[in-house]
Amino acid sequence: MEFTLEQLRCFVAVADELHFGRAATRLQMTQPPLSRQIQKLERHVGAQLLERDSRRVTLTAAGGAFLLEARRLLALAEAAPALARRVSSGSAGLVRIGFTAVAAYGALGDVLATLGRELPDVDVDLHEMVTRDQVQAVLGEEIDLGLARPPFDDETIDSRPLRREALLVALPAGHRLLGLGRSLDGTDLSNEPMIMYSVAKARYFYDLVVSLIPVAHENVVHSVSQILTMVWLVAAGRGIAIVPASASRLGISGVAFAPLHTSVRDPVELHALWLRESRNPALRQALHVLDQAYPTHA
Repeated sequence: MEFTLEQLRCFVAVADELHFGRAATRLQMTQPPLSRQIQKLERHVGAQLLERDSRRVTLTAAGGAFLLEARRLLALAEAAPALARRVSSGSAGLVRIGFTAVAAYGALGDVLATLGRELPDVDVDLHEMVTRDQVQAVLGEEIDLGLARPPFDDETIDSRPLRREALLVALPAGHRLLGLGRSLDGTDLSNEPMIMYSVAKARYFYDLVVSLIPVAHENVVHSVSQILTMVWLVAAGRGIAIVPASASRLGISGVAFAPLHTSVRDPVELHALWLRESRNPALRQALHVLDQAYPTHA
């Protein structure tokens, strides 16, 4: 037979009062059933926890050690219902977030600060992955929330815009185009060696760039999927690249940035995405917080 929470409460009361009569009064019971609960507890533990005679009650060495654990178990038992209620309501729990590398230099920090401030009891688990992997992870319920680039299958995945940003031209430091002192356009870039996005692995940025400026195939010297790689190649003098403004925070030496003239202001979109049928209450609370923190998407 295992000991019960009632037996633990009886033992703690006697250990606090060191008097069966006072402990019984505290517990609103009589002394005989209190004594029986202590005896049952000692039989289960297999050790004498209290020494008692007609004059006094003291803790044994085993009783002193057991008292610490008894208090811990009672505290856990008392906290468990409240924790369950917080998890059920979403004010506690876990949200697993996927993010792209460049998002870490822009929106991710703000998102984490907002969630930490508004939902301090919700833990966050971070996973860096490109958009296509985030989509699969959301569908497979490996992450709860993604910070990724559109489009998404809206039959199973829900999403909302989180942030927009401009496009910049990343150029090797000292490049002649920097001397123009203005926003650059497609004409300025027409004869420059271009580091371009992979059509297969970075389709969002590939489609975005070719929709905004003419890109001559013969000028493309490299096609890559990661923005960080693009900026490193620019630093190595391999060409120029069109990157989101948050890439300027990467701090890679040997690279300078110039504004790119675009017909659409801040054309780069970052979306929050999640499984439409997600059953994670903490995710629902996180989405509510993000709705409040990012009400507009200018």
